[in-house]
Amino acid sequence: MAESKKSNKAQQSPDVSSLGYAEALAELETILRSLEVDTVDVDELANKVQRAAALIRHCRGKIGDARVHVEQVVGEIDAAT
Repeated sequence: MAESKKSNKAQQSPDVSSLGYAEALAELETILRSLEVDTVDVDELANKVQRAAALIRHCRGKIGDARVHVEQVVGEIDAAT
């Protein structure tokens, strides 16, 4: 039965790559709040930490992509002047 709970929970969480930055950040904040106030069993803790790490990597990637895009736009503006 515990195995069934885990697979259901995994199916409910969307793939990190399908999330926008704001969605990923909101989920990360929810995980962090739950870790601060809830008593979490070790198996659930491991899953939450793993999900949080994936969300952090995703957010960093989104920030990096945005930085590159901004630099390209600024470069185009500088080239046009």
